[in-house]
Order: sequence, then C-alpha cells, then structure tokens
Amino acid sequence: MNQLERAIEAALFAAEEPMSVDALAGFLGDAEKSEVIETLKELAQTYEKRGIHLVERGKRWHFETAPDLAHLLRKEREQVRRLSRAATEVLAIIAYHEPVSRAEIESIRGVQTSGGTLDVLMEAGWVKIAGRREVPGRPTIYATTPEFLDHFGLASRRDLPGIAELRATGLLDPVDDVYEELVGEGEQPSDETDEHGGSV
Repeated sequence: MNQLERAIEAALFAAEEPMSVDALAGFLGDAEKSEVIETLKELAQTYEKRGIHLVERGKRWHFETAPDLAHLLRKEREQVRRLSRAATEVLAIIAYHEPVSRAEIESIRGVQTSGGTLDVLMEAGWVKIAGRREVPGRPTIYATTPEFLDHFGLASRRDLPGIAELRATGLLDPVDDVYEELVGEGEQPSDETDEHGGSV
C-alpha cells in the first residue's frame, strides 16, 4: 500500500461525513484528482471481501458495513420505516423528475399532495428543499439527498431501476400503471440540472 492509499484510507476513516474527490484532494494537499480517483477505486477493490466496504454514494466516498454483516450492528430497538402509498409515489416522482415543485408532483399524481407527506420524506432525510423555481410565484422545489442514495444502495440517480427492471423483479403490478405514468417508458434520470433548477 503506497502513501496516497494510506492517506486516503486515514482521511475517510476519520471523516464525520462522506467525502468527495475534490474534498479529498484538497485535504491531502491538492493531490491530483485523477490519482485520487484511481486510488479510491483500488481501495474499493481491496475492501470488497472485508467486513467493511469503501463505497461511492452521490459522488461522495465513505466506509460502510458489508451488506451481509449489517444485521450484526443493528440496534434491537431499530424501527422499520414504512412509507404510505402516497409517500412512496411522491418519493418516486421526486427521484425520477427532480427537482420538482409540489404543484408538479400533484400534476403527475393527479391528486393533491399533503404537506405532511413531504414532511415525512424530509424527516427521513431522503428529500430536501432544493431552492425555488424561477417562475411566477417562485414555488419551492424538492430533490433527493445523498442519504436517499445511501439508503437504497445507489451510487447515483442513474442507477434507479427502469420500468423493465421493476417488472422483472416483480415490484411492478402489471395492472397498476402508476409507475409507468411517473417514470415514462425508457426514461432515465439525469444527475445534471441547469442553473434554474431544471433538468438538462
């Protein structure tokens, strides 16, 4: 293991929050980003068979317990978070169409959305206020968080399943086309947004 690998390993181990490549490069004295990226990938491979894994979530890196060992560290009083159907639909709309306003969410769902539903998702840490749409009234817009990606084991929103994948895993009821209306056949989410908060 070379000095850069040791330094990155130490930095991530001590960090209170996941770190981006830019943050790591700056922390290590303006190291070359390309070298940091390559070293992170090598470290991730090194940890693949160990009890902790080095993973990337939302372009930020951190160590986490290997999935097959997670049950050993769960608190006995851990409560399983169960979302209502409305909250699940709203979360899906935000994930696939972010950033979106409440009015846009309601337009897609075809029904009014309770403010409490958005509050539940924000309290869970999966949704955040992402600013305001630059249109008359400047409505608040919502987007998912790095915690959302981490909870669902996604490196980025590009890893969200498409319609075909949902059907193949049995998670999409063939007589219930709500997700098809939400996502759109073959539509893939983008991580890029323009300066006004719209997807590009």
